[in-house]
Amino acid sequence: MTESTIHPTAIVAPGAQIGAGVKIGPFCMVGENAVLHDGVELISHVVVDGRTAIGADTRIFPFASVGHQPQDLKFHGEESRLEIGARCTIRESVTINPGTEGGGMLTKVGDDCLLMAGSHVAHDAIVGNNVVLANYVGIAGHAVVGDYVRFGGICAVHQKVRIGSHAFIGAHSMVDGDVIPYGMAVGNRARLAGLNLVGLRRASLDREAIHRLRAAYRMIFSSEGTLRERVDDAAVMFKDESLVQDVVAFIASAKDRPLTLPRADSDEE
Repeated sequence: MTESTIHPTAIVAPGAQIGAGVKIGPFCMVGENAVLHDGVELISHVVVDGRTAIGADTRIFPFASVGHQPQDLKFHGEESRLEIGARCTIRESVTINPGTEGGGMLTKVGDDCLLMAGSHVAHDAIVGNNVVLANYVGIAGHAVVGDYVRFGGICAVHQKVRIGSHAFIGAHSMVDGDVIPYGMAVGNRARLAGLNLVGLRRASLDREAIHRLRAAYRMIFSSEGTLRERVDDAAVMFKDESLVQDVVAFIASAKDRPLTLPRADSDEE
């Protein structure tokens, strides 16, 4: 097993669990309840505190603050947790906070995520695998972000918003409503601007399945009848299409925030 290396200027509290091959660089601080799994690297000036577990081979760059108490006035010291997955890259000045009693006691970031400089993941947020947060993206408390979501720079996501898997959020967007899986949302306040066709193709999804998803999108977001009626019709017409059923299930499970919709004059798909 590869030995861990800890720079002489770093401070690692007694009780911290340090895996094999961990590298802790100059002027880092690791709290007593932190767990750094095998191969984690803290490059320099990184602070990891609280009940925080960081997955194998994750790299954290200077001045990131990981696991400090949430920015929530209702927090009163409860023993909440933060989990960060394997092979993530967390760049300079990123902040990630643990959960709270009012939100499930857990903040979670999945595997293979890239959090660019200055981005923020707030208390009780759940971020999936292979997510990219560009510079200065802010994910508010209790938000849920699916797998393979991509954010352009300087986006803000309202608390309790859900963003479905494979969605794309354009730069400078303020997202205050749920965004369907495979959708593309842009603007302040963000509106649905069609499907994330570039992301769907990059994911090597079947071309015919994408065509059928586009047809279902046009049906669901047409102007005839109510949204519920259109969703029900799509569920029946495309009952064997997994991509469409992902969208149908996402819309049906909405509870905290409104759905992000296209502009009334939009013909995007």
